[in-house]
Amino acid sequence: MIRISARMNENSDTRRPVVAIIDDDADLRQTLAALMEENGLGSVALADGASFFALGPAPEVDLALIDLKLTSENGLALALRIRDRFGLPIVMLTGRGDEMDKIIGLETGVDDYLLKPFNPRELIARIRAVLRRSGYPALDQADRSTSAIVRFGAMRLDQTRRELLGPDGSEIPLTNAEYRLLDYLLRNPDRVIPRTELLHELGNDLSQYMDRTIDVLILRLRRKIETVPSKPIHLQTRRGQGYVFVPRSPA
Repeated sequence: MIRISARMNENSDTRRPVVAIIDDDADLRQTLAALMEENGLGSVALADGASFFALGPAPEVDLALIDLKLTSENGLALALRIRDRFGLPIVMLTGRGDEMDKIIGLETGVDDYLLKPFNPRELIARIRAVLRRSGYPALDQADRSTSAIVRFGAMRLDQTRRELLGPDGSEIPLTNAEYRLLDYLLRNPDRVIPRTELLHELGNDLSQYMDRTIDVLILRLRRKIETVPSKPIHLQTRRGQGYVFVPRSPA
């Protein structure tokens, strides 16, 4: 059964975005649709990809929220079909043990993913962040008024908008993994954090292959937050122990 929430005036900057929820769990669909409504988002609740494509050649939705493990089809393949055909931003819901699917999804165009069971507030924050990047001025303005800012050196991390701002106030783009890593480091300043702890925080399975993920993320993050990445001031290595984040710049 399709549930479509009416949009506000299409010509108004204050119209609310509509999220297509594609999940074959009827109870979860209903819960997610109610969650969207409670947070000022419209919703279209669908059981499968066929129901989504039945909406027509120009479905009135602004983002697709898709369960990776749909019973009747591959959720990732469906996400990429929707992305290629309609250009919609995609957020995936995944289960534990789906690490390779997450990596493939993020590398091939999925905008974000969230592990089930998830925190409803985090899901809404992720969806709003993706929608902001897609261009919703009213949503952007509302989030600016309630932003939580954490400063380090000459930079700022907006934890509400999930944005990194440089010394001149311009945004420095972060991938989801880079943001999560930086956010965790800022929440645990001046403490040596073992690599295994960072892997656990990012939801990886600690296998030898996935262990390399931290090395890559650290290098990428340093290029974005350090003046001289090879001589980091903030994101420092403690050889044989892990990493420590120093928010203060040296005098």
